Amino acid sequence: MSYINRRVVITGMGALTPIGLNVSDFWNSMMESKSGSALIKQFDTSRVETKFACELKGFDVLNHLDKKTARRLDPFAQYAMVATKQAVDDANIKPENLSEEEKSKIGVIYGSGIGGIQTFYDQAVINREQGPDRISPFFIPMLIPDIAAGHISMKYGFRGPNYCTVSACATGNNNMIDSFIMIKYGMADMMITGGSEASINELGIGGFNANRALSTRNDSPETASRPFDATRDGFVMGEGAGTLVLEELEHALKRNAKIYAEIIGAGLSADAYHITAPHPEGAGAILSMKMALEQAGIKKEDVDYINMHGTATPLGDIGETKAIKKVFEDHAYKMNLSSTKSMTGHLLGAAGAVEAIATVLAIINNKIPPTINFAHPDAECDLNYTFNKPQDRKVNYAISNAFGFGGHNTSVVFKKYE
Repeated sequence: MSYINRRVVITGMGALTPIGLNVSDFWNSMMESKSGSALIKQFDTSRVETKFACELKGFDVLNHLDKKTARRLDPFAQYAMVATKQAVDDANIKPENLSEEEKSKIGVIYGSGIGGIQTFYDQAVINREQGPDRISPFFIPMLIPDIAAGHISMKYGFRGPNYCTVSACATGNNNMIDSFIMIKYGMADMMITGGSEASINELGIGGFNANRALSTRNDSPETASRPFDATRDGFVMGEGAGTLVLEELEHALKRNAKIYAEIIGAGLSADAYHITAPHPEGAGAILSMKMALEQAGIKKEDVDYINMHGTATPLGDIGETKAIKKVFEDHAYKMNLSSTKSMTGHLLGAAGAVEAIATVLAIINNKIPPTINFAHPDAECDLNYTFNKPQDRKVNYAISNAFGFGGHNTSVVFKKYE
């Protein structure tokens, strides 16, 4: 594949997570090995099996959006708007100073794995109890996963490529990869990208309980997300959003933007195996990581850190571990790996974006975020997962993996910018 020689850098980041409502607090909490999991406060959990999740703490949307705007946005879109404002401000983008031509070269590709599930739940109740003539006229616009991208573009006047890619828990990565390609091929100079999710309600928890994906460790919520531990029993639901500003290098240099890191490659594949279960040998993950390394033009020995998908499901952690061993061979034991889901829970469609931010921060700070809650070794998970405490390590190249129901696999390669 022939690529136009345009380099893509990250110039802004925003994060709304269960362990921090901005990038700085998110990073500090990871360095403190903080768990975001606790008993659910958003709804009565008496009818669901799992009674805990990684909810946002201390978040009030009215501190960020006016009441009228907030009422017309599903929580997932609210989160997207808040994280995006952080990223736009961080990148020092001032839309009022941009010409229409400049705005036409700034796009938004921003996704959600599920979309407005709270809106769907609320309006389904209204339909059943009061009838279809009482359904909100905002029901459909609040429900659809692409609406966050639309609202972001309207708020800032960005008129470049605008849509969302939905690929379950790979959504955040897929939207970032699409944005990377848009800049690489000259279809935009800047892209606002990421993912958002707000699925902690009875329908969301009940649905994932039904397919046996969630941990049910109700007696110890704070330790329930335990990737690679032999006693792991499923993932912990999280919520939040992550936004990144991607920019063509010369464009960023011309406006004296600060540069966090560079994206140099990406890989995508399918397991072609099962609707929810990962391939047991990590076949799709192997293809994804190999493609990412090839597109980045680096050797496997160059990679210092992988932020793994690492959901704490019994099959998923083993499959991804096998894939890493297959791709990196002996070097698999020399890298640092970790799953930040052990702290944030699984943010579904937002996971790839939030974990990309964690990966970039690892590169900037030369510190590896930990995998917390480890106590019981699993013979099939025998790599260096940076258990329980962060570790100092110079990180020049790092990969962030995100995989999704349906067999979607994505890998993104980041490089220290010097």
